[in-house]
Amino acid sequence: MKYPDFFNIIETITLQDELSDFLGTFENGIVEFSYLDIVKSAGHSCPTVAGAYLMAQAGLKALYNDVLPKRGEIFVSFKEDSLDGVAGIIANVFTQITGATQQIGFKGIGGKFIRHDLMKFNDNISSSVKLQRLDTGKIVEVIYNPNIINSNTLQSQLMEKILKETATHDDKILFGKIWQERVAEIFQNKEKVITIR
Repeated sequence: MKYPDFFNIIETITLQDELSDFLGTFENGIVEFSYLDIVKSAGHSCPTVAGAYLMAQAGLKALYNDVLPKRGEIFVSFKEDSLDGVAGIIANVFTQITGATQQIGFKGIGGKFIRHDLMKFNDNISSSVKLQRLDTGKIVEVIYNPNIINSNTLQSQLMEKILKETATHDDKILFGKIWQERVAEIFQNKEKVITIR
C-alpha cells in the first residue's frame, strides 16, 4: 500500500483504554493512533480529516497535560448538527480516537466502559469542538481554521476537469499530489490552524 511519505512523520496520539486493558486487547490498555490509521478508516486524506486529527491531538494534550488521555472517558461536543457540512466526518474521527459516540457506542459491562451518550451535536458553543473529562470535569475548546493555508491555484481547475471527465491521467495524478501537499502544509503549520481555549 502506497501513500504520501508525510503520513509517517505525523505525531501519533496515544491513550489509555480501560476496556482494552480489561479485555486483554492491548497491554495496560495503551493504544496508539497514527494519521494513517485515521485515513484508512475515513478512506481519504483531506483538510477536514487532518483538522479532526489535529483537533483531537491538541485538545487531548490540553485536557490531560502530561497524563495519558483516558479513552472512553471524554465527552465530545459539536456546535453543528451531525448532518451539517463535514460535522459527521469530524465526529467519526473523534469517535475512533476517543471512543465517544452519541447512540451507537458500546453499552458497557457491569455499568463500566460505556461509550454511548458521550457525544453531542447542536451544542451551544462557538468553537469547532469541545472536550470534557468525565473524571475531573475539565473542559477545553478547540478551533480549527484551515483557510489560512491557501490552495494551489491549479487545484480547482484540475478538480473541475476530473468531475467533467475531461482530465488526463497526468491531470489526475497532479491533482492528488497538489491536494496532499496542502494537507501536509496544514500539518506543518498546526500551531497556526489550531487554537485552544
